[in-house]
Amino acid sequence: MTMSAGWYLRRLSRMGPREIGGRVGDAVRRRRWRSARPDCPSVTGARFTAVLPAGTISAIPPDAAKRLIAEADRLMYGHAEYFGVVRDDLTDPDWWCDPKTGRRAPWGYAFDVPYRNEDAVGDIKQIWELSRHQYLTQLAAAYAITGNERYAERVAEHLRSWWTANPPLRGVHWISGIELGIRLLSWVWVRRLLDGWPGAAGLFEDNPVALNQIWHHQRWLAAFPSRGSSANNHVIAEAAGQFAASCAFGWFPSSARWRADALRSLERHLRGNTFDSGLNRELATEYHGLVLELGLAAVAEADAAGRPVPASIRLVLLRMTDALAAIVDSRLRPPRQGDADDGHGIVLDGAGTDRWGSLLATGDAVFGRLDWWPEVTGTDVRTPLLAALIKPTKPAVTRPASRPAHFADAGMTVLRGPGEIWCRCDGGPHGFLSIAAHAHADALSVEVRHDGVDVLADPGTYCYHGQPEWRQYFRSTLGHNTLQLDGGDQSLSGGPFLWTRHARSRVLTVDTSGTSDGGTARWCAEHDGYQGSVHRRRVELTAAKQELRVVDEVRGQHSPRPAVRLAFHLGPAIAADLVGNRAVLTWIRDDEGRSAVLDLPGELSWRAHRGETEPPLGWYSAGFGRKEPTTTLVGTGFADGAQEFTTVLTFRG
Repeated sequence: MTMSAGWYLRRLSRMGPREIGGRVGDAVRRRRWRSARPDCPSVTGARFTAVLPAGTISAIPPDAAKRLIAEADRLMYGHAEYFGVVRDDLTDPDWWCDPKTGRRAPWGYAFDVPYRNEDAVGDIKQIWELSRHQYLTQLAAAYAITGNERYAERVAEHLRSWWTANPPLRGVHWISGIELGIRLLSWVWVRRLLDGWPGAAGLFEDNPVALNQIWHHQRWLAAFPSRGSSANNHVIAEAAGQFAASCAFGWFPSSARWRADALRSLERHLRGNTFDSGLNRELATEYHGLVLELGLAAVAEADAAGRPVPASIRLVLLRMTDALAAIVDSRLRPPRQGDADDGHGIVLDGAGTDRWGSLLATGDAVFGRLDWWPEVTGTDVRTPLLAALIKPTKPAVTRPASRPAHFADAGMTVLRGPGEIWCRCDGGPHGFLSIAAHAHADALSVEVRHDGVDVLADPGTYCYHGQPEWRQYFRSTLGHNTLQLDGGDQSLSGGPFLWTRHARSRVLTVDTSGTSDGGTARWCAEHDGYQGSVHRRRVELTAAKQELRVVDEVRGQHSPRPAVRLAFHLGPAIAADLVGNRAVLTWIRDDEGRSAVLDLPGELSWRAHRGETEPPLGWYSAGFGRKEPTTTLVGTGFADGAQEFTTVLTFRG
């Protein structure tokens, strides 16, 4: 995917004068750096002191250690999977090759590499992911647990290979700040986990090549922070990586300045990226997890190095953790809202470890759980390691006495009912900052689960670069459980990470108390994304009937008789038998058959779509780079006046 002149103009229109000035300065600096590549200052007497306290490794639960070692052994044999692509080349990886397309990124000055052009570079996510070196933190953790030096030797071999293949400012791995920040964080943890290995100092602090790489990474991050409309999760990763490295690898003349600047940036942007309720302002749940992981990792480095951090940082992380505990379903799955690219801050666990349970376990260890928090029964490696470094604190703030269900600033409401019915209603802003990069056109959408199973599903994300028709589908209004008018999206896309017009939503009514005594919980909201028309939606969950009622209304008309498409995307486990305007839904959960009836508006003509490609319709993406066919029910017709369309989902048993 290459960007047209029109895209650059649209992107420029979303920037303010300060951001434009900063980006002009960046461009000048890039030109100057092309020929000015200073060497790392001389370092003598460097020592790594940010080690784990004695006894930390023995606190790792045996089953979590077993999963990690199994993962490490797969990596040692060269096997891994990233974004749905299986790799068998990790014994000696080609750091510039995309295994999905077979293309290899071109060599040259980093800022000349056309990384958005898949024809020239390949899938950039595939190339970048391995070089985050989070698989090396897994191997290093396996060494720390077992003492088997073959894990440490593989880590050292791969780091030396990477450093040789990727000298400063050369090639595709020196383009994006989030990649440099996360890579620095990985290197800090690799050094920490290899501390008992005799070769650790020779690999890092006594190695001029390593010192040069660490210094240049930090110099880059200090020079090119994400700015203005791009200051989303990327700037958090940049600041967290810079801060972690300047704490743990504080061996350079600039370390104190880098550390102070990174801490100021982290504090400012953690607050800026987070609603007061604790939810992430990007309204993309996977990025809530990423930012929380990055923030916890940064605080761990501060405490390990004895560096104070503002109380506001711990307070934001506490609120984020409480918010996460509030919104997960009965199986600890959070909403599938907005973009998701499977990004992690630090990776120390093997396959099968529950990311969200791990974060809640860490929150329990660091902040203390509240009585209403869901129980976490799984184990992980990361929690005892972080908890050994982070000083337990209780910020001076009143925490929720009961489980919150409505987050007014984020426009998210979770209705809960018997039989573990979970329903997320979306009446919030269209993403974060002027470009809302990771938003979807999903205003007033609902997401419904029964005992953790997606019934009315958010289809997910699937891809970012290189497949514009799929990127557009998974972000579209039709790609969500909401109503579309005249074939258009509620918000106007200007590119794969750019929205030029944002639908404005407002919540009109919320009452989440009714289901506790068998009554009814209610939610109502509207948005103005269809110019000249207002889409209003009411949702009622009646506990006694195990019934969810959704009523859609179009007020005003931006065309004489607007065409309506109402979509309901079923989860991949759901089989549907559609007859007329009634669909019988069936699925299996824990070896038991479950069912529900979906009565759809009779004013519309209903059809089931599954796995269609021209155009895409009827798909579900469980994770980045993966998609599978699923059933989407679409009703078509027209809106006459203030007509209502009523949908009723009734669970059986």
